[in-house]
Amino acid sequence: MKTFTATALSTSTNRRTVLQLGAAGAAIGLLGAPGVVRAQAATKVRLGYWPIAAGLPFYAAIELGYFKEAGLDVEPLKFAGAQQVMEAVLSGRSDGTANGTGSANVAIGELAQPGTFKIFCANPSNVKNVLDEVIVPVASTAKVMADLKGKRVASGPGIQNVTLAKTILERGGAVGATVVELPIGQHVAALAAGQIDGAYTLEPTGTIGRLNGTSRVLEAGVISKYVLGDNMAPWFGGSASLSSEFIKKNPEVAKKFIAAYAKGVAYVRSKPVEARKYLAGYTPIEGALAGEVPLAAYTMYNEFTPADIGHFQKFFDLFSEKGIFSSRLMVETMIYKG
Repeated sequence: MKTFTATALSTSTNRRTVLQLGAAGAAIGLLGAPGVVRAQAATKVRLGYWPIAAGLPFYAAIELGYFKEAGLDVEPLKFAGAQQVMEAVLSGRSDGTANGTGSANVAIGELAQPGTFKIFCANPSNVKNVLDEVIVPVASTAKVMADLKGKRVASGPGIQNVTLAKTILERGGAVGATVVELPIGQHVAALAAGQIDGAYTLEPTGTIGRLNGTSRVLEAGVISKYVLGDNMAPWFGGSASLSSEFIKKNPEVAKKFIAAYAKGVAYVRSKPVEARKYLAGYTPIEGALAGEVPLAAYTMYNEFTPADIGHFQKFFDLFSEKGIFSSRLMVETMIYKG
C-alpha cells in the first residue's frame, strides 16, 4: 500500500513551484500554475472500509491510480467492523462506505437518518461466488445443518451476522443451537480448541481452516439458500455507498469517484489473479491465502436487474420481519441513480 497521498504530492508540487519562481522568474512560475490550480480545486473523498476481501475494487483503484487519474484526493479510512464504517458516515467523519460493509448495517444507518446512504455498488454472493458459509471442525460428524441441533455455533459480531446466523440455523433444522458472538478472525481457533461446534462465518475463514487442516465447510452460500430460497440467488450482503450530502455538495466529484471505482470493479473482474496482490496492506490476507480466498462478485448501480432488486429486498425484509428494522425499507430508494 503506497504511503503518499494526493495531498502530500500536491504540497510537494507547491514547494517546487515556489523555488522555481525564485530561481527562474515568472515564466517558469506560469508553467507551475496549472498544478497549483489542480491542488486547490481537489475535493477530498473519505471512504470507510472494513479490511476484508470484498473491498478489493477500492484497494485496486487506489493502487492503480484510478482516483488520481480522475483528479481526486481519496483517503481510505479503516475501521474494525461494518457498524463502525456506517456510524462514521452518520457522524460526518466519512463520505461513504466501500464494498464489504454490511448492507444491513448501511440500512440501519439509513433508517436512523433517512436519505443518507446511496448505494452505487453491491457485492453479491451465492454458492458459486462464496462469501458466507458454515464451517465445522475437520473431524466433526456433522453432514447437514440439522446436525448442529443443540450445538454452540459462533457468528461474527454485529446485528447482521447474529440475525443471519440464527435464521439459517432455524431454517436449516438446527433447533436449540446457541449462537455465540465471536470475532470472525477467532472462529478457526475456537473450533480447533473445542470451544464451539460450528461457525456461521465469512471468507477467508473457511479457506484458512482448510489450508491449516483444522476445519471444513459444512455448507456454503447459506444466505442464498436459507434466506433467499435459492442457493444461486445473489445475496447482496455488502455495499459501497456515498452519502447523499456529499453527492449534493459535490455532484461532479461524486460522478468521477464512482466512475473511477467502477474501473476498479472492471479490473477485478477481468484480472482476478493479478488483482489479488492488492489485498495486502489493506487486509490481513496475503501470501498463499491471497491466492486461495474466493473473490466476491460486484454489481454496479446501473447493472441491477429487477430480479436483483427483488432478492436485495427479500434480504432487507428479513430484518423487518425479525424486528431489527423499525420499518420496511425499500432498496430501490437507496440505489444511486447517476
